[in-house]
Amino acid sequence: QVQLVESGGGLVQAGGSLRLSCAASGRTFSNYAVAWFRQAPGKEREFVGATSWDGGSTYYEDSVKGRFTVSRDNDKMTVYLQMNSLKVEDTAVYYCAAARYRGFMGLVARARYDYWGQGTQVTVSS
Repeated sequence: QVQLVESGGGLVQAGGSLRLSCAASGRTFSNYAVAWFRQAPGKEREFVGATSWDGGSTYYEDSVKGRFTVSRDNDKMTVYLQMNSLKVEDTAVYYCAAARYRGFMGLVARARYDYWGQGTQVTVSS
Protein backbone atom coordinates (compact mmCIF):
# COMPACT_ATOMS: atom_id res chain seq x y z
CA GLN A 1 0.00 0.00 0.00
CA VAL A 2 1.12 3.57 -0.65
CA GLN A 3 0.03 6.86 0.87
CA LEU A 4 -0.07 10.04 -1.22
CA VAL A 5 0.05 13.68 -0.14
CA GLU A 6 -0.35 16.53 -2.60
CA SER A 7 1.01 20.02 -2.07
CA GLY A 8 1.73 23.18 -4.02
CA GLY A 9 -1.76 24.36 -4.82
CA GLY A 10 -2.84 27.97 -4.44
CA LEU A 11 -4.16 31.07 -6.11
CA VAL A 12 -2.49 32.28 -9.29
CA GLN A 13 -3.39 34.71 -12.06
CA ALA A 14 -4.17 33.50 -15.54
CA GLY A 15 -0.97 32.97 -17.48
CA GLY A 16 0.97 32.09 -14.35
CA SER A 17 2.55 28.84 -13.20
CA LEU A 18 2.34 26.41 -10.31
CA ARG A 19 4.12 23.17 -9.51
CA LEU A 20 2.22 20.52 -7.63
CA SER A 21 3.97 17.75 -5.76
CA CYS A 22 2.71 14.31 -4.85
CA ALA A 23 4.80 12.76 -2.10
CA ALA A 24 4.45 9.03 -1.55
CA SER A 25 5.24 6.84 1.39
CA GLY A 26 4.95 3.13 1.93
CA ARG A 27 5.80 0.55 -0.70
CA THR A 28 8.48 0.67 -3.38
CA PHE A 29 7.42 3.70 -5.34
CA SER A 30 9.12 2.63 -8.55
CA ASN A 31 6.51 -0.11 -8.93
CA TYR A 32 3.74 2.46 -9.28
CA ALA A 33 2.30 4.39 -12.18
CA VAL A 34 1.06 7.80 -11.04
CA ALA A 35 -1.53 10.14 -12.48
CA TRP A 36 -3.01 13.54 -11.82
CA PHE A 37 -6.75 14.11 -11.97
CA ARG A 38 -8.77 17.21 -11.27
CA GLN A 39 -12.31 17.98 -10.26
CA ALA A 40 -14.02 21.32 -10.69
CA PRO A 41 -17.21 22.18 -8.79
CA GLY A 42 -20.20 20.38 -10.26
CA LYS A 43 -18.09 18.36 -12.67
CA GLU A 44 -16.77 14.84 -12.88
CA ARG A 45 -13.20 14.08 -11.87
CA GLU A 46 -11.13 14.11 -15.05
CA PHE A 47 -7.74 12.87 -16.14
CA VAL A 48 -4.96 15.45 -16.47
CA GLY A 49 -1.69 13.59 -16.94
CA ALA A 50 0.15 10.43 -15.99
CA THR A 51 3.60 8.92 -15.83
CA SER A 52 4.56 5.29 -16.15
CA TRP A 53 6.39 3.57 -13.30
CA ASP A 54 9.79 4.52 -14.72
CA GLY A 55 8.92 7.97 -15.99
CA GLY A 56 9.65 6.82 -19.51
CA SER A 57 6.14 7.41 -20.79
CA THR A 58 3.81 10.29 -20.07
CA TYR A 59 0.23 10.96 -21.13
CA TYR A 60 -1.84 14.15 -21.13
CA GLU A 61 -5.38 15.27 -21.57
CA ASP A 62 -5.69 17.30 -24.75
CA SER A 63 -6.47 20.64 -23.10
CA VAL A 64 -3.24 20.61 -21.06
CA LYS A 65 -0.82 19.33 -23.70
CA GLY A 66 2.04 21.75 -24.15
CA ARG A 67 1.22 23.55 -20.89
CA PHE A 68 1.49 20.85 -18.20
CA THR A 69 4.34 18.42 -17.57
CA VAL A 70 4.33 15.35 -15.35
CA SER A 71 7.65 14.14 -14.00
CA ARG A 72 8.83 11.90 -11.21
CA ASP A 73 11.80 11.38 -8.95
CA ASN A 74 11.68 7.82 -7.67
CA ASP A 75 14.54 8.40 -5.23
CA LYS A 76 12.49 11.14 -3.59
CA MET A 77 9.26 9.17 -4.06
CA THR A 78 7.65 12.25 -5.53
CA VAL A 79 5.73 13.04 -8.69
CA TYR A 80 5.37 16.58 -9.96
CA LEU A 81 2.85 18.42 -12.10
CA GLN A 82 4.34 21.56 -13.59
CA MET A 83 1.53 23.79 -14.79
CA ASN A 84 2.34 26.72 -17.07
CA SER A 85 0.15 29.20 -18.93
CA LEU A 86 -2.66 28.53 -16.50
CA LYS A 87 -6.21 29.35 -17.52
CA VAL A 88 -9.29 30.11 -15.46
CA GLU A 89 -10.74 26.80 -16.61
CA ASP A 90 -7.86 24.96 -14.91
CA THR A 91 -9.39 25.87 -11.56
CA ALA A 92 -10.12 22.64 -9.68
CA VAL A 93 -9.04 20.38 -6.87
CA TYR A 94 -6.09 18.37 -8.16
CA TYR A 95 -5.56 14.79 -7.00
CA CYS A 96 -2.70 12.42 -7.51
CA ALA A 97 -3.38 8.72 -7.79
CA ALA A 98 -1.17 5.63 -7.92
CA ALA A 99 -1.45 2.13 -9.29
CA ARG A 100 0.93 -0.72 -8.60
CA TYR A 101 1.50 -1.35 -12.26
CA ARG A 102 4.59 -1.55 -14.45
CA GLY A 103 2.75 -1.54 -17.74
CA PHE A 104 1.69 1.21 -20.11
CA MET A 105 -1.96 0.44 -20.79
CA GLY A 106 -4.91 2.35 -19.48
CA LEU A 107 -2.97 4.97 -17.57
CA VAL A 108 -5.55 7.61 -18.45
CA ALA A 109 -8.39 5.67 -16.85
CA ARG A 110 -9.57 6.56 -13.36
CA ALA A 111 -10.35 2.89 -12.69
CA ARG A 112 -6.68 1.99 -13.09
CA TYR A 113 -5.75 3.69 -9.82
CA ASP A 114 -6.17 2.26 -6.35
CA TYR A 115 -4.60 4.93 -4.16
CA TRP A 116 -5.57 8.58 -3.99
CA GLY A 117 -4.36 11.66 -2.21
CA GLN A 118 -6.59 14.15 -0.45
CA GLY A 119 -6.30 16.79 -3.17
CA THR A 120 -4.95 20.32 -3.38
CA GLN A 121 -6.91 23.36 -4.56
CA VAL A 122 -5.74 25.30 -7.60
CA THR A 123 -7.53 28.56 -8.32
CA VAL A 124 -6.74 30.60 -11.40
CA SER A 125 -8.07 34.14 -11.45
CA SER A 126 -8.69 36.27 -14.52
